[in-house]
Amino acid sequence: MCEVLSPGLAVSVLKAIFQEVHVQSLMQLDRHTVYSIITNFMGTREEELKGLGADFTFGFIQVMDGEKDPRNLLVAFQIVHDLITKNYALGPFVEELFEVTSCYFPIDFTPPPNDPHGIQREDLILSLRAVLASTPQFAEFLLPLLIEKMDSDLQSAKLDSLQTLTACCAIYGQKELQEFLPSLWSSLRREVFQTASEKVEAECLAALHGLSACLSRSVLSSDTEDLLDSFLGSILQDCRHHLCEPDMKLVWPSAKLLQAAAGASLRAYHRVTRSVLPLLLEQYTKHPQSSQRRTILEMLLGFLELQQKWGHVEEDESTLLSLQAPICSVVFSALTDPSVQLQLVGIRALIVLGSLQGFLSPSDLELVVDHLIRLALHEEDSQSSEAAMEAAGSLAPIYPKVFSGRMVPRLEEELQSEREEESSRDHCSLQQRCLQALAAVSIHTSIVRETVPVLLQHLRKVQKGSKARNAQDVVSVCQSLHRVALQCQQDAEGCWYYHQTVVPCLLAMAVQAATQESTHPPLGKALLEEEVLAAMVPVISAATTHLSPELAAQSISHVVPLFLDGEVSFLPQNSFPCSFQPFEDGECLEAQRRLVVLLMAFVCSLPRNVAIPQQERLLRELLALSCSCNCPFTATTAAKCFAGLVNKHPAGQQLDEILQLAVNRMEPGLAEGPRRTQALTLLLWVTKALVLRYHPLSSRLTDKLLGLLGDVELGPAAADGFSLLMAESPDVLHKDCHADVRIMFRQRFFTDNVPKLVQGFHGAGPDVKANYLKGLSHVLNHLPKPVLVTELPMLLSLLLEALSCSDRVVQLSTLSCLQPLLLEAPQIMSLHVDTLVTKFLSLASSPTMAVRIAALRCAHALTSLPTTVLLPYKARVIRALAKPLDDKKRLVRKEAVAARGEWFLLGSPGR
Repeated sequence: MCEVLSPGLAVSVLKAIFQEVHVQSLMQLDRHTVYSIITNFMGTREEELKGLGADFTFGFIQVMDGEKDPRNLLVAFQIVHDLITKNYALGPFVEELFEVTSCYFPIDFTPPPNDPHGIQREDLILSLRAVLASTPQFAEFLLPLLIEKMDSDLQSAKLDSLQTLTACCAIYGQKELQEFLPSLWSSLRREVFQTASEKVEAECLAALHGLSACLSRSVLSSDTEDLLDSFLGSILQDCRHHLCEPDMKLVWPSAKLLQAAAGASLRAYHRVTRSVLPLLLEQYTKHPQSSQRRTILEMLLGFLELQQKWGHVEEDESTLLSLQAPICSVVFSALTDPSVQLQLVGIRALIVLGSLQGFLSPSDLELVVDHLIRLALHEEDSQSSEAAMEAAGSLAPIYPKVFSGRMVPRLEEELQSEREEESSRDHCSLQQRCLQALAAVSIHTSIVRETVPVLLQHLRKVQKGSKARNAQDVVSVCQSLHRVALQCQQDAEGCWYYHQTVVPCLLAMAVQAATQESTHPPLGKALLEEEVLAAMVPVISAATTHLSPELAAQSISHVVPLFLDGEVSFLPQNSFPCSFQPFEDGECLEAQRRLVVLLMAFVCSLPRNVAIPQQERLLRELLALSCSCNCPFTATTAAKCFAGLVNKHPAGQQLDEILQLAVNRMEPGLAEGPRRTQALTLLLWVTKALVLRYHPLSSRLTDKLLGLLGDVELGPAAADGFSLLMAESPDVLHKDCHADVRIMFRQRFFTDNVPKLVQGFHGAGPDVKANYLKGLSHVLNHLPKPVLVTELPMLLSLLLEALSCSDRVVQLSTLSCLQPLLLEAPQIMSLHVDTLVTKFLSLASSPTMAVRIAALRCAHALTSLPTTVLLPYKARVIRALAKPLDDKKRLVRKEAVAARGEWFLLGSPGR
């Protein structure tokens, strides 16, 4: 409509409204219509309205004056904001425009319950703040109002005033602030010194930061006063002396105020630190107590961290450079103090000093590394040791030459040392810390090139030994190698170096151990233990997932022939006692077959666009091994590897043929024979691989699995298999290893199969009903809770029946499923409160600790149901929860205390 009006008509309409209509006497809807008309005209006829000059502003002031409805106020505030920001003429009506809007400050509005309009108090606050902070012309009226409201007893008024002041500082200059600075500082200081509210304190500090930033933007001329200097002088005068009293309560408020002001600009930082840093260093020397020194060093650290904003230290102005020696001395003394808490602050300060470019001299850097080595390896307290390792990891990329030249050799020396005077336990602990420290500093590629050979050398050393701790030592090295691999992943050069160095070495050592096992069983046993092989898997996987397709193809061209044809030429130290043939038959090759887990780690982590040589042959060999091997570890590994390859295999005839071959092998194996468990394992992993990618065959295999729930022998394992289908797998078939995982596969599986589970439960015999309940509880436990809530009415009766099942896994899974539902669907759950109370209290006495804990958490969650529903059970529950208060397990007692406390408070005032 506005667009078709003739030129000049918009002005005529508005003049008529301003002169002839008393808007505030109209109904709310009509007033809203007037505001909408004005808004539309401002959007389409801006130039015409600006032609009215200040008359338009005055006319709108009359229209808005006295408005009370929040729906209309939101529109009116937007109009005022547009008036100011789009440069409409305010003329002599600046104060009137301010008065007509500021009368609503601070906003005091509570939306009525079930408000259909959805207007919140925060909407009005932000809309009004945008108006008040939109022009410096309001400053002379607004600042006195803000100072007045800061002194209010209402916390909401204080917060609103402080947030508005912070917003104003972004557009004000020193001319607007000059007159009010003493009063503003007085109010801010009083609030920070006296308030018990962290919110108020935080907003005061933000406002002070804003004031300091505003004054820092002012351009100085020879005849004007430096307001920033005088303002910071007032702050220093009022706060500086409190820093000399590290035990008094005003020391931290003063430090926070100084840091808030100093952090606004480099100029403010230099002005404050010039006065404060020498004082803090002097106080550190004066106070010998560790607690006082910790407080002083934390304040010093706060000022050092501010320097990081600007990232460099300017030689001509910086107070830091002039105080370099005493600052380093203070930090180094903290690192040698017996107090762990002071050490931790010193380590944090060390990281900050190291990040300041050009601050630490070469001799200081060497001292830093020495301190970090001492703390990481020899400090008794684990907190300091771990913090030192993290600090080394933070500083190593900044100073790679210092760390690779000084720290890595020292760690290597410690690893190689054999100390007779130390106990075996202490030596193992020291070696463990050395391994962790080597991994922590392996951030930069140049350091990785130094640390990886050290770790591999140590791995060769420990795997040759014959001590009982051998396996654990190998696992520790693998954990460090895994951390290094994760840290290398984003750097292409480091990732490829790591891959081509570590993966062949691990494979060579494993093959050496496996081929020795075939000829000399006692040697190299540690590398073939399941625990050790499982620790190698994430190392190889992490080294492979981020390779480029070209490099991955180059590597896979060696690894697959190694396992299929025994081609060992690419391995270092490749003279083995016998040939490597993991897919051949023979009892003596059992050790070699275990290494298929390393093949799985490699091929299942490759990007999907990398072609695997001899893939069809490899799949057939894996399929045969998974069905025929007597070792559960090897059979499961072969099944997982087969599933990982099938998941990524391009759709087509080749995939259909290999899947049909798998089905033909599984079905007879499941029907009868000694290897039914291996056939079930293969079925589960292949089903998971196909469910994830929405393959049509997945429904047929799932039906096969559902049918096995009625099998007395395989039923419990098949029921547990539903957890495998729904859960994240740590080593294969997840997104990080490039598996084909479709969105919402869990919801689709739920929709397709839960009705079949329910139907099967109702038709099953009493001896296998528990299998269906277990499978159902596993599916529901991994389903997104919003989906589960919508299906709850249909499934709740079955979940309640599952609580009566004697199977501990079913109980635990069902309780884990019910706990969030009590919080998210209280109305539905309250219909079954009697059954829930009875079941939870009964399970709170279960012989299994995990079940007791879960039952008590559910009893706690029951208190979220409507109070009127729960009150009849209050006395009974409190009485029953007295027993687990004396449980022999601390974690059970902790949950019992929390649950019983909530039930005691049930129905009390204010809840």
